[in-house]
Amino acid sequence: MKTRQLRDLTVSEIGMGCMGFSHGYGKVPDEDYSIEAIRKAYDYGCTFFDTAEVYGMQQFEKGHNERLVGKAIEPFRKEIILATKLHIDTDEVKTDGSLYNTIRRHFEASMQKLRTDYADLYYLHRINPDIPVEDVADVMGRFIKDGLIRGWGLSMVNKELLERANKVTPVSAVQNIYSMLDRDYEKKVIPYCAENNIGFVAFSPIASGFLSGKVTTETKFGFDDVRTWVPQMKKENIIANQPVLDLISSYANQKNATNAQIALAWMLKKYPHIVPIPGSKNQERILENLGAWKTELTDDEFEALDAALSKIAVHGSRKDVGFATEYID
Repeated sequence: MKTRQLRDLTVSEIGMGCMGFSHGYGKVPDEDYSIEAIRKAYDYGCTFFDTAEVYGMQQFEKGHNERLVGKAIEPFRKEIILATKLHIDTDEVKTDGSLYNTIRRHFEASMQKLRTDYADLYYLHRINPDIPVEDVADVMGRFIKDGLIRGWGLSMVNKELLERANKVTPVSAVQNIYSMLDRDYEKKVIPYCAENNIGFVAFSPIASGFLSGKVTTETKFGFDDVRTWVPQMKKENIIANQPVLDLISSYANQKNATNAQIALAWMLKKYPHIVPIPGSKNQERILENLGAWKTELTDDEFEALDAALSKIAVHGSRKDVGFATEYID
C-alpha cells in the first residue's frame, strides 16, 4: 500500500479504526476473530492502527480495546504507527496536582494495556473547555522530548483551537469526522492542516456505513450502536440521501469497485494529507476498505464526481444532534 505523512510519521494511506471490536456497532466479535482481523489488515499492508482508552466502556470496561489491540499488534509493534487517545476530566487534574501528572497517569495506563512503552501518536480525544489547550500542548511537548510519544494530535477541533495548540507544540495530526456527507472541515481545518504540515485523519469516512450502500430503511440497529442516533441513518434521511448513493454507485460500476472504495478513493484523491481510518468489525469489509488504495480516479473522473457531489443536498448532518458543534467551523 502507498504511504502518507502525518508530519514526521509515515503511515499506510488507509488506516484502521479499531473501536468496533469493542463497542459502537452492536454486538462485537469474539477476541480471536478480532485479533485475526487486525493481523490480516497488517498482512495486507495497513501500518496505522487507531484506538482509545475509552473504547469498550458500553459493553466491557474502559481499556478493553487497548488491551485487544495491544495483544494483536504485539508481534509487529515496531513496524506500525499506533495511535491512542485520552480524555481529561477537570476534577482529576485537581486530585493529581498537575496536568502533567494526570496525562502521565493516563498514558502509563494505556501503554500497559497496549503492551508497549511508547505511543507513535497520542491524541487529546475531546477538548475540555476548563483546561487550556496550550497547557495540554506543553505537556505533549515534554512527552515528545522524553521519547514517550513521537507525535501528538487533537480530535474534533476547529481551526482556532488547532492554531493555538500548534503554536506551543507542533501538531502531527487532527482526527475529525469527514466523509462525503460530513464536509464542514473542508472550510478551514483541512486547509490549515495542509498549510502547516499537519495530517488530517478522517474518522467515519464511509459515514457509519451509509456510503457502502448496505444500509437500507429496513436495517435494524441494536444495543450499543451509534447508528441509532446518527441522523443520516434515520429512515427519511436514508431515502433523501439516495442521490449520493446513486452517484457513487455509477462510479463503482465503471471502476469495478464497491461504493465504499469509491468514497475512500474520492477522499484520497481530493487531499494528499488526509488518511481515512474506516472502522469495521467484519474481516471482509476491513480488507475491502483497505483495498480502496487500488481504486484510482483519473483527474477527469474525480473532477466530475466532486462537482456532482457539491450539487447534491445532504440531509441529516451530525450537527443536527449537537455532535461537537462547538468545534466545527
